Amino acid sequence: MIRQLLLAAALLVALAAPPWMPRARALEPSERVANPALEARAEAIGAELRCLVCQNESIEQSDADLAHDLRVLVRKLLVEGDTNQQVLDYIVARYGMFVLLDPPFEPVTWLLWLAPPLLVLGVGGALLLRARWRPPEAPIPDLSRDERARAASLLGDQA
Repeated sequence: MIRQLLLAAALLVALAAPPWMPRARALEPSERVANPALEARAEAIGAELRCLVCQNESIEQSDADLAHDLRVLVRKLLVEGDTNQQVLDYIVARYGMFVLLDPPFEPVTWLLWLAPPLLVLGVGGALLLRARWRPPEAPIPDLSRDERARAASLLGDQA
């Protein structure tokens, strides 16, 4: 009975927050812009910006104070008439390329983009070379007369 209750509770918890459902947004009602078009642009920009505290969430998802400040800043710049690119350029100039969740492929970020595939290729090549390289085999010594006789008797070949 208790086991069935525990299984039912676990199932309810699993169904309450399935992993494919989007996370709750951290956007506070006071941060919203009255204009729906501007709010949609702000959300799109916020989805491209990394929370500098959490580092694996966008500022739209994060509850951190810095993410709140960045959301407010994005909306303020949009209300002032900046384009999406101007807002992104301003924030990148202020916080660096790291603030972008998907940084561009530029000389500054080449190591970031190329290190993983080069590492995989290098390790794969090293494993392939190691698998193909074999130490030279030592020659197999000839059997002595007694060993040959014993082998012949075991094999039923009395020669």
